[in-house]
Amino acid sequence: EAWHAALMLQPPAEVPALIARLDAHPAERLAWARTTLGLPSLAPYVAGRRLFPRAQLIHAGVGGAGLQHSPPALRDEVIAALGEADMVGVRDRQTLTHLHAAGIPAHLMPDPAVLTAERFGATIRAHASRGEVAAIGQRFPRGYLAVQFSADFGDDATLDTLAAQLSEAAAASDCGIVLFRAGSAPWHDTLDCLERLASRLPAAMVQVFRSLQLWDICALIAGSRGYCGSSLHGRIVATAFARPRLNVRPPQAGEPGKVQAYTDTWEAPE
Repeated sequence: EAWHAALMLQPPAEVPALIARLDAHPAERLAWARTTLGLPSLAPYVAGRRLFPRAQLIHAGVGGAGLQHSPPALRDEVIAALGEADMVGVRDRQTLTHLHAAGIPAHLMPDPAVLTAERFGATIRAHASRGEVAAIGQRFPRGYLAVQFSADFGDDATLDTLAAQLSEAAAASDCGIVLFRAGSAPWHDTLDCLERLASRLPAAMVQVFRSLQLWDICALIAGSRGYCGSSLHGRIVATAFARPRLNVRPPQAGEPGKVQAYTDTWEAPE
């Protein structure tokens, strides 16, 4: 929604003060978000005819697994915008069912990130041969698990659980653990959480990967023994490079979200 979209564009150091000032005041936070974005929309990521009156509007492989739980006004705006589009392609059957029920003739198609290896393989291989990615390969010659998780996993009890299970996995696979961020916008991944997890693991077993460069991250996943994390796109990139993958959900998570919706649609049960 607009509030989250606007916050994610702010410098991370400024976000706590904005949340403290506006989060409990829905009307004020929406007004601030609209001013910040320069858009009146409740759902600014969904482009409609008001913004592009003469363009061909195509939504390709988008996700809306949580749409049915959105506030009614936001959901109505999304449905109206999608109803104006020339084509709507969604990435999971859960979203497809919601849109068909609303009268939107959507089609099922995978997330565009499935083409990562096909379209950008040469670029990613180049990044794998230099810099921090190459250093990781030298440090863990037997391979490594690429591990990522969002700030939702930052409480001590969850980090203790992750550390214990990752230690077992690394020992069983005889490989290292590389902790990385899939993104650093507010409410995504934080270096602090990774470093707190690393402090719970044997130093010889773990490395915190600091680069946020897109192709470095893809090269890290592509060169791993397997991916484990909370990111849907981390999983999709691992799939593109035929790597084993496993997603984790924070303890406070409710019903299955976008990752489950996507894997139920495209991956074999095994």
